[in-house]
Amino acid sequence: MKTTTGIIDRFEGDFAVVEINGDTYDLPRNILPEEATVGQHLILNIEIDIKGTAAREKEIKGLMDDLFE
Repeated sequence: MKTTTGIIDRFEGDFAVVEINGDTYDLPRNILPEEATVGQHLILNIEIDIKGTAAREKEIKGLMDDLFE
């Protein structure tokens, strides 16, 4: 798992503009804690969903098999 930090710069509608390592990203506001406010620091954990990836690959393979039969 990769961990980094970010700072909430501002809110724009349904998005939070978050600064991470000098770059800004629009994150869906609904993934942040309800009490999040401008200026707060965030701890962001990012990891690969192995099971989700495998399920998606299986689904795509099935669609491709159906398409090219």
